Amino acid sequence: MIEESSGDLWLAILVVIFCLLLSAFFSAGETAFTGASRSRMLVLEKGGDKRAKLVNRLLAIRERFIGTVLIGNNIVNIGVSAFATSVLVAIFGQEGAIYATVIMSVLVIVFAEVLPKTIAISSPETASLVLSRPMSWAVAFLGPLAITIERLVRLMLRPFGIRIGENTAILSASEEIRGQVALLHKEGGVAKAERDMLGGLLDLKDLTVSEVMVHRTKMRTINADLSSEEIVREVLSSPYTRMPLWRGSQENIVGVLHAKDLLRALDAVGGDAGKLKVEAIALETWFVPDTTSLRDQLRAFLAKKTHFALVVDEYGEVMGLVTLEDILEEIVGDIKDEHDLSVQGVRLQPNGSVNVDGSVPIRDLNRAMEWNLPDEEATTIAGLVIHEAQTIPDTGQIFTFHGFRFQVLRKSRNRIMALRITPLSAVDGLPVKPAGNPATPR
Repeated sequence: MIEESSGDLWLAILVVIFCLLLSAFFSAGETAFTGASRSRMLVLEKGGDKRAKLVNRLLAIRERFIGTVLIGNNIVNIGVSAFATSVLVAIFGQEGAIYATVIMSVLVIVFAEVLPKTIAISSPETASLVLSRPMSWAVAFLGPLAITIERLVRLMLRPFGIRIGENTAILSASEEIRGQVALLHKEGGVAKAERDMLGGLLDLKDLTVSEVMVHRTKMRTINADLSSEEIVREVLSSPYTRMPLWRGSQENIVGVLHAKDLLRALDAVGGDAGKLKVEAIALETWFVPDTTSLRDQLRAFLAKKTHFALVVDEYGEVMGLVTLEDILEEIVGDIKDEHDLSVQGVRLQPNGSVNVDGSVPIRDLNRAMEWNLPDEEATTIAGLVIHEAQTIPDTGQIFTFHGFRFQVLRKSRNRIMALRITPLSAVDGLPVKPAGNPATPR
């Protein structure tokens, strides 16, 4: 009798170990496949890794895979608990049920849940590759049962108006990418510059040319009625290679003069600027609507093989100009060369505040200072203050909104020329107003 009990005990131990291994397999598989990088698996599959191909196939049938894991894990855990209870009750009597509950709880939690999941999450790609083939066997074996149970659940939920699988994803693909990049940056895996470039690339479809253009008040243009000699001097003294020509009024743009074309024509006439016909050299003006997205404008620039366009509003009035460089700067940040003007418009102060020109775009300020000021209602920082204040403020007025204090330093007529912006965290005793509240003059 003792030998028979000893044999039953050893059999029970072997069965428990086997079932715990199966449970650990399902737990590790679920964690590894859920945490594995899809992009990494695609790269490995293209490189000829057959295990990565199996992983991608399983991830493509995600619902069936998860159903298989849940079914397999529950069958194993319930079965081993029931078996251990029956064996221990036969050996120890009614107290065996208590022993089985305590022992199996510890074994399942430690060896079938926490330990395998911890190992899998530490290296999900490696774990998913190792488990790919046995997991595919498990899905092939338990998959039909998972499909049957899934259909049964759908039928049970239908009377309550719940439709499984009909809801669209909450986040778009670009938002998913943006979230992953932000998380990797927070964890130190992606540098700030790389995060900004990826974010700028994703933003192209949401931004319009009116948000990045050079406003007409800052455009450098040339009067076509000037003499050829004066036009040559204007072009040579300009830091830009393309200059809009106007006649009569600055709104009447008649062409775009390229410095290289002017120099070629000047060389052709032996350097005699008086013989030039400037309008004949000028390129045809390309006008684009101010509502054109940056992504569409970038494609248009590449298709037309040109880098310069004038932006017009719905009435056909010139609002400003946009270049290929303006769009690229939304991705890579400011592009400066030896001929660019050095005015940045953002000056950090020793006390933590920032002096900003009113014309500085909100997006540029956010990128430079790691801030998150809203840019939905205004393009420039001056426009944001006017929008929030609901009035054109006077010099010296102070407003508090979006977690910052804004002080108007300089004003010209109805334009805010300079501001001092201070984060409320750097202002002692100033209460923080939640973002989105109306501006409060102080």
